[in-house]
Amino acid sequence: MATVFRAVDTETKQTVAIKLPHPEVEGDQVFAERFQREQEIGRHFNHPGLLKVISGGHRSRNYIVTEWTDGKLLREILIGEKKLKPERAVKITIGICDTLSYIHNNGIVHRDLKPEHVLVVGQDNIRLIDFGMAGQTGAPRITFANFSRITSSPAYVSPEQVKGKRGDARSDLYSVGVMLYEMVTGTLPSHGADAFAMMNDRLLSNPVPPRVLEHAISPQLQEVIYRALEREPQYRYANAHEFAFDLEHLDQVGVPERPEIKNWKKKSAAATRKVGLYAATVLVPLLLFGLLLYFARR
Repeated sequence: MATVFRAVDTETKQTVAIKLPHPEVEGDQVFAERFQREQEIGRHFNHPGLLKVISGGHRSRNYIVTEWTDGKLLREILIGEKKLKPERAVKITIGICDTLSYIHNNGIVHRDLKPEHVLVVGQDNIRLIDFGMAGQTGAPRITFANFSRITSSPAYVSPEQVKGKRGDARSDLYSVGVMLYEMVTGTLPSHGADAFAMMNDRLLSNPVPPRVLEHAISPQLQEVIYRALEREPQYRYANAHEFAFDLEHLDQVGVPERPEIKNWKKKSAAATRKVGLYAATVLVPLLLFGLLLYFARR
């Protein structure tokens, strides 16, 4: 809904980014509120994981000016590399959690976290961007109808938001868990032919255990991912600091026997037996035919 230009501030000579909304959405009230919210958050908060918004100057139309930071969107990195080494994914996730801890402690929930909104700069440091969907703790909730109309991130939204409940800090942590899963496995934990099928899959099914998709993932890292992706918010990490702490101290993470993994093993074993049965159904007649042909020729 907007285009970002690289520009130079003619007064300070500083390189900046200008976010200019497309003309067809400037008159939309919902978009205008999102745009204003993003400006206010950028002006009032100061953290290395956030882009600084530059205020001042007469403006003939609505736009946002921020510092310019060279880097790549996490989505661009994933498109190019498919998946990341666990160590790199962990570092990026710790940076995201550190920034979330700051904004959550200041009463702000991002509510639209996805790889398109994570800018990776320098030595895998991060900047969270696009706070258009952000909300204050305790503010009126987004109804399911509004949620479905203004968000385009069904792959990353939490189960409680799918149900139409208000997202809180733990909803952001669920989205981070999805991104961590995607970074280390190269795929998403939920699947579906369309947005609603994908969200429904999240409510009914458990994801493939990460270690099944990538053996380099440690049992401890897999457990951290499971904790972030708990379907019920009360079972997830209580806050971003706890999430980051476990990632920084993986050797201290306990690994309980999870029913999700046991059920997956049973399901996998049943599928293997089924394939074996089908194979036998095909191979036995072929073997008998081969034997009959062998003896007929003799």
